[in-house]
Amino acid sequence: MRGQGAGVRVVLDDLAEPRFGPAGQELLAAMAQVAELCPLDSARMHVQASAELGLDDFGPQDYRERLDLLLDCYRSVPGLSAAGQVGLHAQLVQLLKNRLLLTDLLRREPEVLDVELVPPLVIAGLPRTGTTHLQQLLAATGLFRTLPYWESLEPFPLPGEREVEPDPRIGRTIASLEALHTTVPHLTLMHEMESPEHAHEEIALLANDFSTMFFETLTEVPRWGDHYVAHSQVPHYAYLRLQLQALQHLRGGRRWLLKSPQHLEQLPVLAEVFPGATVVVTHRDPAHVVTSLATMVAYTERMFREPPLDPHATGRRWADRLGLMLDALLRDRDVLGAESSLDLPFDVLLGDQEGALERVLALAGEELTPAARAGAASYLAGHARGHLGTVDYRPEDVGLDPEALRRRFTDYSARFLGSTVENL
Repeated sequence: MRGQGAGVRVVLDDLAEPRFGPAGQELLAAMAQVAELCPLDSARMHVQASAELGLDDFGPQDYRERLDLLLDCYRSVPGLSAAGQVGLHAQLVQLLKNRLLLTDLLRREPEVLDVELVPPLVIAGLPRTGTTHLQQLLAATGLFRTLPYWESLEPFPLPGEREVEPDPRIGRTIASLEALHTTVPHLTLMHEMESPEHAHEEIALLANDFSTMFFETLTEVPRWGDHYVAHSQVPHYAYLRLQLQALQHLRGGRRWLLKSPQHLEQLPVLAEVFPGATVVVTHRDPAHVVTSLATMVAYTERMFREPPLDPHATGRRWADRLGLMLDALLRDRDVLGAESSLDLPFDVLLGDQEGALERVLALAGEELTPAARAGAASYLAGHARGHLGTVDYRPEDVGLDPEALRRRFTDYSARFLGSTVENL
């Protein structure tokens, strides 16, 4: 299922008691039938990944301790469904395969390590603050190397597929997207992801080193979140940098355009691993951000838990989690100098998108050529706000009080938003 179309407003009235269409029910039942073959067991997943590729070197071994913790967290999730287990198993095996393929590439082509990375342009902001729209707008200029969704899932080609056209990874991603739209058809209204060529976040690459907040977004794993927050992410951003070198070696590109909410609480790490990077920090009324993100997570948790976690508990969890991220931003924002960073509120971005584009490119030292301007204009013409339809975000559905949230985040709003608030 795709977006319903401009003007259509969807009410998600089944967060607590999910309803699946016939095709979704059939897919989930099929997944459940193979659950016994998909254990959340590190040893068996390593064996499977090696057997599928004929490779056995996973690179530096420090990731194993983190993977073991992650698996223990997921196994401990109350009500983890059979389909959820299969989905997690598939994702984690793919991450192991990505490690195998990268290590093999480095062994065969060590010149990857000599690839020069121009300081990237990085978008850092909470989810739902316009980061995806800004990323797509910048990507449409053609000035940057981006990470298409298919490449984020399978960054390194399988043996024997490197020269195959069209790339088989694209077809596999299309099948994955079809399954996603079958089970959670309204997700694309909250996070547009219609095409395998859609520029995606490098948080998928960070996951290959098993240290990222991404794993928290699937369902509640508090011990994992605590571990992630308590440990330096410098080594894992360095592993991200290595992967970007490898991807540039394989498919070219001049300068990376990066984007992830995780960067918002890792600004010192970002500055250390990517010196000279230009960073755009997006901002939006935190009451709307928490409500929309909690709603999205509550909606997608149906893929992992049966019954899903109480939506109100999801709302409380993400209010607390985003609070930690905003605290980190307030603490670390000045790590980035004014000459290489800017703050971009959501209403400013949408109020003058061409002007915002010009500001960002000027800061990054990039010329808005006629071709780049035309690419951006074409994107804007086809992506008016709500062009696929919209979700009716209701704070009460996830147990939130917008005014209480605004009071909670007064310091953040005062610094970055002034008096800007939104109606919910």
